[in-house]
Amino acid sequence: MEVIKVVPSGYCKGVINAINKVKQAIKDYPDKQIYILGMLVHNKYVVGGFNLHNVITLTDENKTKEQLLDEIDDGVIVFTAHGIDPKIKQKALDKGLIVVDATCCDVTKNANLCIQHLKEGYDVAYIGKKNHPESDAVLALSDKIHLITNCEDVKKSNILNEKILITNQTTMSINDIDNIIKALLDKYPLAKVVEEICNATRTRQQAVKELEGFDTLIVVGDPKSNNTTQLANIGKQAKIKNIYKIENSLELTSINLDNIDKVAVTAGASTPSYLTKQVIEYLKTKDEQYLNVDFKKILDL
Repeated sequence: MEVIKVVPSGYCKGVINAINKVKQAIKDYPDKQIYILGMLVHNKYVVGGFNLHNVITLTDENKTKEQLLDEIDDGVIVFTAHGIDPKIKQKALDKGLIVVDATCCDVTKNANLCIQHLKEGYDVAYIGKKNHPESDAVLALSDKIHLITNCEDVKKSNILNEKILITNQTTMSINDIDNIIKALLDKYPLAKVVEEICNATRTRQQAVKELEGFDTLIVVGDPKSNNTTQLANIGKQAKIKNIYKIENSLELTSINLDNIDKVAVTAGASTPSYLTKQVIEYLKTKDEQYLNVDFKKILDL
């Protein structure tokens, strides 16, 4: 079997920055408990890697981030790569917590774009995923930011302001964005469009697009990772016959690849490089040593 690693794939600069910030916090505050408010990046293995260093990830589907923050009285609080509601950040500072903001620079740029246009009197049509932390952080800025998840939302929308900015969550699919932007412009022809898919997302999706006609694609990543999901969707649109989304190499043992001559492997921007290497090496060798996950290697960049 020929195994092709799709380039680029895996960790993006925002994820590397976030991981490095937590690593630095571990060094800087050895006597402090470190908490991460939500998943630092959308990969449970990264969470597990930091668990080895006694870093606590605060997640609870029944509690808001503010409620989770209320439970912390001392220590270091890390805000994730996806961004944070400014009010929550200020609350952490008011509580006297040490704040480490790991927000991706592209996410910050996108939020600042929205803030600037709000100051100029715009409403914002924000294309994103409901309940995704990046979208939640942007929506918290103002009730003049309207979440648009699909073309049906465009039909239901009723933005009365003549000044409208159309922008988007940074990890959306190129194809989905194009269709929704077209629908928004049909309804609001005077709207201003600033498309904000980050370069890492764009280049990774384009690399999968170029696999058109390929027989098999394996996408390595966490089910919670939107950009991982989008890579699989792009693969479907490229008419790749067989697409498998997996979290680790062990899941390959339940996939019949006996008649596959050539397989491409890509990974979401929050997928540890170590996990992708394990998948590729197992595909090449079928050596069972590559089925075991060593959490000590998860945070290697």
